Amino acid sequence: MEREVNEIAVGLDIGTTKIVAMVGKYNEYGKMEVLGVGKSKSLGVHRGVVNNITQTIQSIQQAVQEAESVSGVKIKDVTVGIAGQHIRSLQHSDYITRSNPDAVIDDDDIDKLCNQVHKLVMLPGEEILHVLPQEYKVDGQAEIKEPIGMYGGRLEANFHVVVGQVTSIRNIGRCVKSSGLELSDVTLEPLASANAVLSQEEKEAGVALIDIGGGTTDLAIFKDGIIRHTAVIPFGGNVITEDIKEGCSIIEKQAELLKIKFGSAWPGENKDNEIVSIPGLRGREPKEITLKNLSKIIHARVVEIIEQVFLEIKNYGHESPKKKLIAGVVLTGGGSQLKHLKQLAEYITGMDTRIGYPNEHLAGNSDSETTSPMYATAVGLVMDSLVYIQKQKKTAKNEVVENVQIKEPVETATEETVVEENTTPRVDLKPRKNILEKWTEKFKEFLDNAE
Repeated sequence: MEREVNEIAVGLDIGTTKIVAMVGKYNEYGKMEVLGVGKSKSLGVHRGVVNNITQTIQSIQQAVQEAESVSGVKIKDVTVGIAGQHIRSLQHSDYITRSNPDAVIDDDDIDKLCNQVHKLVMLPGEEILHVLPQEYKVDGQAEIKEPIGMYGGRLEANFHVVVGQVTSIRNIGRCVKSSGLELSDVTLEPLASANAVLSQEEKEAGVALIDIGGGTTDLAIFKDGIIRHTAVIPFGGNVITEDIKEGCSIIEKQAELLKIKFGSAWPGENKDNEIVSIPGLRGREPKEITLKNLSKIIHARVVEIIEQVFLEIKNYGHESPKKKLIAGVVLTGGGSQLKHLKQLAEYITGMDTRIGYPNEHLAGNSDSETTSPMYATAVGLVMDSLVYIQKQKKTAKNEVVENVQIKEPVETATEETVVEENTTPRVDLKPRKNILEKWTEKFKEFLDNAE
């Protein structure tokens, strides 16, 4: 059965431990239906940054081929997530003085203000990826969410600026293009995960999303429905595995299995006499490890990760009453499946905590694997892509409406169709591009020029 390809979207999550290609579409109830998932071991990525182009291309191709065979859809373009230890964010305020205060504020004024922020001087090799306005001030009147249509001489705004390493981003673009794919859209991974697991109510009340991946832990803080803070901490599930490997003198594969099967973030859970036996390497005796020691190793590292994240939450200003995150913490990503992690996060932060599953936006018949927190980013990327496709369709439709020829009666006897240029008053039906769409276009242009 041939499906209509333009309704189908593909998300590509290039992670440190795995690369996931997910194919999805909307069903008749407006929920996302997963048509196929392809997964491959990520060999050329370290802490979210590509360090081996050839291996990364192979891993991407493997994941895409698997997704194609499961879904029966030929994948041409993908929405890619960007994360990695090189991503950082900062707050910045800026203003413009308008030449004509008697005219209403429009898109051009906001673009002018955002472009001014793009000119900020960054460290060598860094580039501004995202300029996200928080709230505006018009002639001193504060807390304005949408200034378009207002009068004013001075337009001011607080911005959340996301900065990244140029070469790291360029390498991801190169890997995708060399895999024979087109970049249809680019999204910050913490934003994609947030779309998949957070509700609008949580974003309004104030929430911190902690996405614990293999190589990095991503943080996104929302308040009043606006993203307020993002951070990438260069630790994840892999450092826990590394600690188990060294602490128990076993190989990485065994350490990973131990963590998944018997690992706990709370040492008090295990009794001293609970022991697990691990087969020794060729011709060697098996090793006996107490579960109490195992959870002590895990606990030490998890506490470090959560304390780092909590420091970022404090830096945002969570302790001031106005910035309080009422909805608390949502944990997602593969690392969030560690036993008793929720309780430990509540103990360290003193905030309500839940595990974030991406099942809220998925169709009811989705299998348990797809609704796992491991796939939160991939689900979010597909959702972003579907929204992007719908917006493009809407824009195309509106352009068709705008370009429709208007039949006018002409004074001559023969009836001819005349197109009058710029004479009929017309409402501009074209939807305004949001900041992220403009950024995506600039980013694609940047990648094309980089080759």
